Formats: sequence, structure tokens, C-alpha cells
Amino acid sequence: MPTEDAPDDLMLHPSFVTVDGLEGHLARVELPDGTTEDWPLASLPPGVREGDVIRLTVHGGDLEAEIDHAQTRDRLTAAQAGMDALNAGAPTGDVEL
Repeated sequence: MPTEDAPDDLMLHPSFVTVDGLEGHLARVELPDGTTEDWPLASLPPGVREGDVIRLTVHGGDLEAEIDHAQTRDRLTAAQAGMDALNAGAPTGDVEL
């Protein structure tokens, strides 16, 4: 039972990182402050892919990592909308050099 002196959850709110890339046994993750770190792939949930958003929570001193599929989908949708907006003014048809 959590008390004020010994809270069950040290991390009361989840934190999120985004998987920026996978290479071998490492995953490059983007931290909330925008910096990146290489984490062991084994420390992330099985089946993790590039672009996945990982929710991190601490329960009873244990760090839990879970793929947040809704956040992943929302961020991919926002990124695609940004790309579509950038390409909206691009010329169409064949490019002649």
C-alpha cells in the first residue's frame, strides 16, 4: 500500500519515448526533451518498430514499457498531415530537366 513516505509509484505520470531507429541489438529512442539515446532492444516491448511510441511507467520500483498504439497512430497521422501540407504546393506531372 502506498504511503507518503514510500509511494508505490515513483513516476506518477507515464513518460513517453519514440523509437527513432533500430540497429542490431540497439534502439535509438527520442526522449521527451528531444535528445536521443541508444537503448538495448531487449529493454523495449517485443515487436517494437521504428516510429512506435513507448509509454514508460514505474510500478513498485519496476519500470514497465508498453507500446502505445493510439499515440503511435496519432503521431504518424500528424506527421503525414505535415508532409501532405508541405507537398500541397509541389508541381504535378513530369519534371523536365
